[in-house]
Amino acid sequence: MMLKWTWARFDDLGVHALHDALALRCKVFILEQGPYQDPDGADKQSHHLLGYDETGVLQACLRVVDPGVNYPEPSIGRVVTAKEARGNGTGRALMQEGIARCSQAWPGRDIRISAQAHLRGFYGSLGFEAVSDEYLEDDIPHVEMLRKAG
Repeated sequence: MMLKWTWARFDDLGVHALHDALALRCKVFILEQGPYQDPDGADKQSHHLLGYDETGVLQACLRVVDPGVNYPEPSIGRVVTAKEARGNGTGRALMQEGIARCSQAWPGRDIRISAQAHLRGFYGSLGFEAVSDEYLEDDIPHVEMLRKAG
């Protein structure tokens, strides 16, 4: 699936893109995985990467939180793909694009994530290494992972 990428600060997203991102995040994080507070203060201090298909439907998005907000490093989070876009490389393309954007915005900086534990292998294949034991975040097992710059 070819995606058209949009990369913008929160204030520059526009109401339609913001709605698309929050609606997709709600479908996956709230309806599929269980209730928790998804939009938070970090959204306003982040870049947002949105991947639209050729018909203009949002299929994948993530946010990159500025260094110093959640972690000393820039951090990728709220990584989500639409149910119909899973299993075809969309998630990998999303993360590769997110990593590239981080490297452009903060050259030479490590990138940190709080990954769902069952996705440790996926993120490991993208260069992230576990740097914590498993912990519960929103009642889901997670692990902190770090991708060294370079």
